[in-house]
Amino acid sequence: MKKILLVDDNEQDRALYRRYLGRHLGFESIGFEEATTAVEARDQFLAYRPDCVLLDYNLPDADGLDILAELKTLTPPDSLCVVMVTGGGSEELAVRALNNGALDYLVKQQFDQELLVKTVLHAIEKNEWRQYVASYHDELRAVNQQLRESLDALTETRHEITLKNAQLTAANTDLARANLDLDNFVYAASHDLKQPVDNLRGLFEELRSSATFHDPEADVVLGLVDSSLQDLSKTIQDLSAVVQAERMTGGQPTEKVALADLTKEVLTLLQPQVAAAQGTVKTDFAALPTLQVERGSLRTILLNLLSNALKYRSPDRPAQVQVRACLDAGQPVLEVRDNGLGIDMERHGTELFQLFRRFHPQASSGTGVGLFLVNRLVQAQGGHIEVTSKEGEGTLFRLYLGPNAG
Repeated sequence: MKKILLVDDNEQDRALYRRYLGRHLGFESIGFEEATTAVEARDQFLAYRPDCVLLDYNLPDADGLDILAELKTLTPPDSLCVVMVTGGGSEELAVRALNNGALDYLVKQQFDQELLVKTVLHAIEKNEWRQYVASYHDELRAVNQQLRESLDALTETRHEITLKNAQLTAANTDLARANLDLDNFVYAASHDLKQPVDNLRGLFEELRSSATFHDPEADVVLGLVDSSLQDLSKTIQDLSAVVQAERMTGGQPTEKVALADLTKEVLTLLQPQVAAAQGTVKTDFAALPTLQVERGSLRTILLNLLSNALKYRSPDRPAQVQVRACLDAGQPVLEVRDNGLGIDMERHGTELFQLFRRFHPQASSGTGVGLFLVNRLVQAQGGHIEVTSKEGEGTLFRLYLGPNAG
């Protein structure tokens, strides 16, 4: 449930915000607390810890910028989500609000229900995103520290091996070079999350395979570091994929894509997962054999949906997946149906396509990015997704791809 703090001394305005947000997001998935003064706002913020604060600029005992400054002292850096609202906005006030930590700005009487909902959701998503990235900056720093400590231990071991066995001189020279390269990379990576972590993994694997260590703890240390790098690499890949999806707004050229050929290509990549799930994937493209779409986007969509269908299969039966395409009132529709674990739509339906949401973490590892990507790519092509699911029985995704895809 998302928690919203409404700070406004106008009761009618607060009621309007509750009605707009509750009607769109569902009253069962959103909770409201209210404040009419700066003192109440501070107390409610500390007690409620809201996901977003809708803050009126003009209050009886303070202005919004003063309240914003105080709220920033009550929460960790870059974790405050505030949307400033004023009855007489100006460009100067908007710039001041944004420069002082507000994530967005609205002017009363100049926004409707849709704009309010989009603004609040975008602010919450942006705040969650930067906190998620910040957490991985912290993890990266911890990994860097582990690497530095490991490198110190490995360097000491390397010198001991050199003293004990002159025949390993050449190997130790290679190890020293690898250590230096790795140390330089660790320094660069500590300042930039977007550096190629995969290269770091490659260097580490080279070090691991080219040297012999007599320290009984070496294998344990190396294993822990390798596992951390794998997790971090997967997360960075998924975050990069999200960035790519955000940039794909229909600007890429479309082409006529044969669905049978593209699905076969995707299933070739997923063959190990199909075998592990003892699964079968049936296709039916007789009614709509081709689509006019961005090929890369459609490939990503199919890859994520089919991968999820296999990943979240029921342990009680082999996986059965059906992929078909058809026209619904002239609009192209792509369907992916499975007999897997299913999703509790009453509980999770409103957050199904939100970033970093996972509904069966016990079934498989992942970062909760796949459905977010699929939804963004479908929306970028002017379409939308309808989902029917029941726990324990399976899920049906119906992707309406927009009239131009037919």
